Amino acid sequence: MSTVSLCMIVKNEADNLPRCLKSTAGAVDELIVVDTGSTDNSLEIAKSFGARVSSFPWNGNFSAARNASLANASGDWILFLDADEELTPESARILRQITATPAVEGYFVKILNYLGNENWNEVCPDLVFRLFRNRPAYRFRGAIHEQIVDVILEQNQTARYQTAENLIIRHYGYLNQAIEAKDKKNRNLRLIQAELERDPQNRLLRYHYGVELYRAERFDEAAVELHQAANGIDPAAIYLPKLLRYLVLAYQGAGCPEQALETVRIGLSLFPNYADLYYYGGLSHLEQRDYVQAYHAFRQAAAMPEQPCYYASFSGIRGFRAYYQLGQLAEVFLNPEEALKYYIHSLGDNPAFAPALRSIVRLLKPQDDPEYARQCLEKICDFCTPQAQLWLGQILFQESAYALALQYLESGSAGPQVPGEVKLWRAICLCQQRRFLEALHLLKEFPPADPLYPLALLNQLLCFWIQGNRRKTLSLARQLQTLGLSEDTAAVISLLTHVLPQQQKIFELTDSQGQPIFLAWAKRLLKRGQDSGKPAKTAGVRLGPDGISLLLDILLRLIDLNESALAESLLNRLDPEVLSGQAGAIGQLYYRYQRLDEACQYLRFYAETHPESAAALYDLAEVERDRGNAIHAETLYRQALALDPKEPRFYIALIRLYQKLRRELLEEAVAQFPEIPVLQKLLREAQEQ
Repeated sequence: MSTVSLCMIVKNEADNLPRCLKSTAGAVDELIVVDTGSTDNSLEIAKSFGARVSSFPWNGNFSAARNASLANASGDWILFLDADEELTPESARILRQITATPAVEGYFVKILNYLGNENWNEVCPDLVFRLFRNRPAYRFRGAIHEQIVDVILEQNQTARYQTAENLIIRHYGYLNQAIEAKDKKNRNLRLIQAELERDPQNRLLRYHYGVELYRAERFDEAAVELHQAANGIDPAAIYLPKLLRYLVLAYQGAGCPEQALETVRIGLSLFPNYADLYYYGGLSHLEQRDYVQAYHAFRQAAAMPEQPCYYASFSGIRGFRAYYQLGQLAEVFLNPEEALKYYIHSLGDNPAFAPALRSIVRLLKPQDDPEYARQCLEKICDFCTPQAQLWLGQILFQESAYALALQYLESGSAGPQVPGEVKLWRAICLCQQRRFLEALHLLKEFPPADPLYPLALLNQLLCFWIQGNRRKTLSLARQLQTLGLSEDTAAVISLLTHVLPQQQKIFELTDSQGQPIFLAWAKRLLKRGQDSGKPAKTAGVRLGPDGISLLLDILLRLIDLNESALAESLLNRLDPEVLSGQAGAIGQLYYRYQRLDEACQYLRFYAETHPESAAALYDLAEVERDRGNAIHAETLYRQALALDPKEPRFYIALIRLYQKLRRELLEEAVAQFPEIPVLQKLLREAQEQ
């Protein structure tokens, strides 16, 4: 029976090493651990598992350290793992079987790379060479991304490799926290740069360099390196599919969709079933607003067969990711039923894919009909665990469906340990139900040392401010100001203290067109500034991005509480330029709650001050349509189309408006001339459309 030596190099791997070594029990005959300078208890952990431990001074060369571990191995076979990896439970049996095969010199092994973070991760499979016969001539080469496959072939030209299909390694080193903790990106870039200076013709090394540049978001440089690595490559190179995908991604990151699509075309001529190339080609078509080609690309990605391991296909490319993009496309064409179907497919393929669930929640409009949304959601998914209930509660909270969110947040936090974020969300939901005493009770539980304490204080202030309690509002504002707030947050709090509910009546004044007087005043100031070429001088409050984000959140909550007068009182004190820049977002908030008159006022203001914005004209047209002003809506849709003829929504909205007008006109005609068959026929046709 053949023996197997596990060879490892480690440095400060106390958090990972027990999991790795435990997974190899029964699979290997000896543990060889070479330490390159640990300052934690990695050595003690390795010894506790019976490992033979030695030290090797780190010299910036992974191969040198790996070869030191091989020199200590006595087994017939070498298995090498990193500390952030583990064998799956069934791998021990498989390992014993395949090492009994006499004609094989080494094995490629399936590795499952976990990406993302602990709360949300995904799996990217790949093939790696990790198992080979222990021979003195077989030694690693390369300072980083060390190689031994070619070395074995150089030493033994008859060497034969196989793929160990069911021997599987799990790798956790690409999780965000692992990358950040070890600063892997910068370390790898430094090592590969030095190695390339010594061996500039090494195509594989240049590929790895391009991938590291891509991960460091240096997309232009990555594209150059990956293109150079691909130019003239042997089409049989096992890493070519991955190289092509990363080249596409680098071009996309660099804002070069044409080059990305050309790479997709070349790649599919070599690998016609490569789902990743279809998927990322679809994204490039989307970037160019070529919606038909994008649709076909995502459909092709979803229809591809199981991908070979060496493609290292990203998870969900043939499933939840492709379905999600098809749902997004359906929304572009104003087809919510089709979009909902694709989002449900996406969630069915991956029940933890938050973007799909968030889109489903948004389309169900739970703030309008919470009970209907609840029934639909519970048919789609099983939210029976506290964790699932909290997850759904969070998404509903983010969609401002406070009443329904509160139900799930409360049912999901029945245990003794409630996360601070959940407690804060519950308090805000209670506030939005005007259950202020209950909200304040939760908010006062946050101690000053809690990172969420400033947010808890701010929400206490809002509870009292909405109720018109001047004394408590000012007291809490003073407390908040002592916490070292950002300039933007301090400005919003100051804004709140200068506009208390009992002062709001003055801001309800309107002009002869029913428009708030301060909006007309802001328009005059902006026009005066435009005519003079200088910004209008006002005493209005100016806010940066963080302050605007906070203010919009407060406005949304005020509109949700039907406190429009309070909302207007805050808006009245903004600088006209700030108000002009955010009028579109404010109008959309009002439209979300079907406050059509207010929505129309702000969207019209935004459209007048941003005449180049087709989206603003479209939003205003939607409001005018809902207000029953079909002729005005038709004009606005046409203006939007003239500015942006590649936007499908504008065509579809206009077509539907014409269909509605046609039906209404035919109904009037039939009422006037009920005996005319042709009119009745036309009406039936219109009603069937």
